[in-house]
Amino acid sequence: MEALLLDVVRLHETWMEIVFPRQLDPSTVLGKWKPETAPQTVGYYLWAVLGAPLVAVAYPLLLVGFATRFYAAKLDSAVTRFGIAGAVLVATVVWGALTLVTYLQLATADVIAVGAASVVAIVSAALAAGFSKVGGRFVSVLLAYPFAMTALFLPPVVAALVTPSLEAVILPPSYDLAAWILDTFLAVGDVNDTLRNAFDLETFGEQWGLPGLGYVLMWIGISVPLGWFLGALVALANLVRPKPEE
Repeated sequence: MEALLLDVVRLHETWMEIVFPRQLDPSTVLGKWKPETAPQTVGYYLWAVLGAPLVAVAYPLLLVGFATRFYAAKLDSAVTRFGIAGAVLVATVVWGALTLVTYLQLATADVIAVGAASVVAIVSAALAAGFSKVGGRFVSVLLAYPFAMTALFLPPVVAALVTPSLEAVILPPSYDLAAWILDTFLAVGDVNDTLRNAFDLETFGEQWGLPGLGYVLMWIGISVPLGWFLGALVALANLVRPKPEE
């Protein structure tokens, strides 16, 4: 409970830092800034009151950031031990073994599906690992997290496009999810109507001999902003509760 209280206090201090100096991690010499005039006092406490409900909403998201940071650190530690080439080699061995098992036990279409999914997973994992090692929080949020989400979401979709048994499990829910996103997040400014008039999710790509391209682009479109969102939450977690090495 003490840790939770400290998190909430630091999260609110982070909000105060947006407008007022020396609120989060104040100077050991100058101390925490405090208002000195009546207008400063009114503005200071008004800003504090406005931040209270935002902190209440943001704290559950901050917990997601803590969890994401924990598992991302585990993966980053593994990449550090093996190196980027080693991580790619491990991913290749794992997905290659799965493809080999598919080749020995299942139909040719299933082998192609798993093989295609393997390529997508390996390339995405390699890019995620590479960008995570470039350095800098901005690069991690902008590139590493989106490619990590792509490595997670895209292989099942690629496999479903060429495997009837998987298609029935993955593509209809994907279609329903796309409809829900259009009717909620993309309803602002009639963006949903524009997309519906311009594209058909089920048939997009067939004109170029790439059936299912719409589903692939849809999940890339989900993976990228989701990666940015999780990366931003991790950055907030690092700000509110810095890791010891930071």
